[in-house]
Amino acid sequence: MGCRGSMSPRLLWPLLASCLTRYLGAGFRLDLVRTGQVARQSGVNIQTLRYYERRGLLQVPPRRPSGYREYAPDAVGIIRFVKRAQELGFSLTEVESLLNLAAGGPANCDRARGLATEKLAELEGKIASLLAMQGSLRQLVATCERPRHQRECPLLEALAVDAKPVRPRTAR
Repeated sequence: MGCRGSMSPRLLWPLLASCLTRYLGAGFRLDLVRTGQVARQSGVNIQTLRYYERRGLLQVPPRRPSGYREYAPDAVGIIRFVKRAQELGFSLTEVESLLNLAAGGPANCDRARGLATEKLAELEGKIASLLAMQGSLRQLVATCERPRHQRECPLLEALAVDAKPVRPRTAR
């Protein structure tokens, strides 16, 4: 599937069949998941589910006659994808683009490749900064046994050099 478009019915059926339950006389029924179960299985709270619905990251589920919401079985996977993408540094707007691409998107992967390339450059910058901090911390640890006036702390100096100026807050 990936960026190439829709999945063939031959490949889709086993995935769909794993989400279906057989009831005598009623045929197949999609196994739906309640709100609390989705939240627990995906490691988020219910308010996060509602927020993702409002943002369009998660489809608003239908309600049962009793009023309970019932999510499709793929909701947990979608939420886990969103959380993992956030851990990797993607914003929710970028995650939304990735989800749209995963849902079919354009016939080629140019947008996905562009987004991934931007993130890669951003991560490489962060890694370089982290490696510099690591070296500074090693130097600091190596000098900790010395008397205070002989210690070196390049970490503070490095952070001060890389720090962006902070604008003072204005009273509202």
